[in-house]
Amino acid sequence: MTRIICGVDVCSKFLEARIGQQGAANTFPNHPEGISALGAFCQAHQAELVAMEATGGYEQQAFALLSEQGLGVAILNPRAVRQFAESMGRLEKTDRIDAAMIAWYAEVKKSKALCLAPQSQQHLRALVTRLRQLTEVRTAQLNQRRLVTDRSVQASFTKMLAFLGGQIRDLEQRIAKLIEQDPLWRELNQAFRTIKGVADRTVARMMAEMPEIGTLPNKTISKLAGVAPLARDSGKYQGKRVVRGGRASVRDLLFIVASVVGRYEPDFVAFQQRLKKAGKPPKVIRIALAHKLLVRLNAKAREVRQRLLGLPSSSPVLLLETI
Repeated sequence: MTRIICGVDVCSKFLEARIGQQGAANTFPNHPEGISALGAFCQAHQAELVAMEATGGYEQQAFALLSEQGLGVAILNPRAVRQFAESMGRLEKTDRIDAAMIAWYAEVKKSKALCLAPQSQQHLRALVTRLRQLTEVRTAQLNQRRLVTDRSVQASFTKMLAFLGGQIRDLEQRIAKLIEQDPLWRELNQAFRTIKGVADRTVARMMAEMPEIGTLPNKTISKLAGVAPLARDSGKYQGKRVVRGGRASVRDLLFIVASVVGRYEPDFVAFQQRLKKAGKPPKVIRIALAHKLLVRLNAKAREVRQRLLGLPSSSPVLLLETI
């Protein structure tokens, strides 16, 4: 039986909604009142699912408010939706056409509604994101200061860096307190940090940006992070395995931390040396170490969840269709 799906094309100012491929359509402002009206529009047309693309964060308010109204909401990979539309011969692109394509894709894909993250999870993600932003600003300021010789300008850099340092320390303390207050996060923190080279920031970012850790098989979690080698074979041709897609922020974090762990954990050191002796390129070794680290973290998280809950955790719905 075909589900009634409302496709929503999201931008910073407006939400373009369409029921199915050729159903009723309307435009709503992307603010709480407009989102409430969108929810009423979906309910009036008996929509079973609201589907929208990930749009740089502009979809998050709509996702949260529509979920609170009792509507199921799916967040889709925009690249996958665009490729689907082109494969169906729909080369035109307007907001209304995009909304119809989103609804059609969700119908064919059989997309499922996502679970709204708990308030504590949303808060942790916001703090971690802000900490990463300020850290990047501080790094840029330090690099710029090295080229400055004027004393008055150097003083400006000193004040800015002192301010950023205070903000960063405050965020780190708030994140540490938040992790300590949650029993699961506290146990995961202790388990992850038994791996030499994994620091407190690593733990916080993994918990914030990959809450599925420990609930999914190794292959699935690797694809979700974008460190799983993907086959490219056809007939007699066997192409090189490549990694693509996934959560870029998690993948970048794994690359950095794995390079540190690879210097201190004995089995990682041996694994790296074995790959080098086999003549593997540095990039392949880097990906392999990141993959090995993620599998190790996933195993430790699984053990913690089983110990705390008494049985394997059920898999939460993915925050974004990246697989």
